[in-house]
Amino acid sequence: MTTTTAPTATAAASTLPTDLGLLVLRLALGLTMAAHGAQKLFGWFDGAGLDRTAKFFESEGYPASQAAAVLAGICEGFGGLALALGLLTPLAAASILGVMINATAVKWGGGFFSAKGIEYELLIIFSAVTIALAGPGRFSVDSAVGFLRPYRLTYGIAAIALGLITAGIVLLARN
Repeated sequence: MTTTTAPTATAAASTLPTDLGLLVLRLALGLTMAAHGAQKLFGWFDGAGLDRTAKFFESEGYPASQAAAVLAGICEGFGGLALALGLLTPLAAASILGVMINATAVKWGGGFFSAKGIEYELLIIFSAVTIALAGPGRFSVDSAVGFLRPYRLTYGIAAIALGLITAGIVLLARN
């Protein structure tokens, strides 16, 4: 007969630094991406808005540029908000991962350390992957809401695969 015991106060305290670190990372990344999404969708924060964003996507060879602009804005905006809240965290990380892989592909020829470099995009990509692998932490909606499944590493790996596959499909459609 196997019995399960509740975590002790010591066990909960030992995860506190990790949980706080994940909260800070989720908030920083999620709110940054949500602001970028608001720039695309609504033109907030001196953003381009949908029409100018669609023209940019068209100039970069994306078909259905208006739909691509809406999709990118939703993935950044709502994916970022969900990531900040720790809500459906692996899927939120996957949405950001997919968008940022495309952003990296657009800027690829600009080098690493330059005005058109890709270091910012790579930092966001690896931050999203980190959150997908580590999970949302204790201070998240995912942890607080009882009907959501507890985080498992397989969810993070599946989310990363989803982000990579969808980004690849979008890139293959690009002229």
